[in-house]
Amino acid sequence: MSGQNSTIKSLFLDGPAGRLEALLNAGAESATHAALVCHPHPLFGGTLHNKVVFHTMKALNSFGFPVLRFNFRGTGLSQGEHDHGRGEMDDVRTTLDWLDREFHLPLLFAGFSFGAAVGLPVACADVRVQAVIGLGIPIAPIDERAYDFSFLQACAKPRLLVSGARDQFGPRAQLQPLVDSLPEPRKLVLIEGADHFFEGRLRELRETIENWVKGIV
Repeated sequence: MSGQNSTIKSLFLDGPAGRLEALLNAGAESATHAALVCHPHPLFGGTLHNKVVFHTMKALNSFGFPVLRFNFRGTGLSQGEHDHGRGEMDDVRTTLDWLDREFHLPLLFAGFSFGAAVGLPVACADVRVQAVIGLGIPIAPIDERAYDFSFLQACAKPRLLVSGARDQFGPRAQLQPLVDSLPEPRKLVLIEGADHFFEGRLRELRETIENWVKGIV
């Protein structure tokens, strides 16, 4: 690992629904990749400051990668209104474009819960993204929200899926068959004792991401 750079830059990006509030953790001059991390559902308290998002950023930044986190439209200081996942996909495209223009490096994507549901389809379809990470995949939300993860069948990039073994929105009985049906390269890690938010298991989450990234970069 190249070691983390403590420099954090606050910025606003021009998004399709107005400005997007973002934080960039600087990378090393020798960085081989740049990374994007997307936060969970904004209507349920999700922001770029979410603990899972923060620890995912730290894991990726430990390799010297510059890592961008941002607030979806209508969240924090980001302009616009929540668009139930549709416009948020455009927000992801905007931030990937910015990372590409800024660093001209292969990209990595990570998304947690809602951030995975709206970000993974975009990242899988983007040739600039080399590998993707889905955390707390909400395969079984408990309200009217429903996310289709069939697109993962056609995603040939390396995919890491990490969930808590007690994740109420991603029960093993539904998650395991999905992952088993996917073509390689893919990996599922279920963290024992962890719930959807990896409460008390954030260190294991971070180590899981770091160990997987070591094998693909």
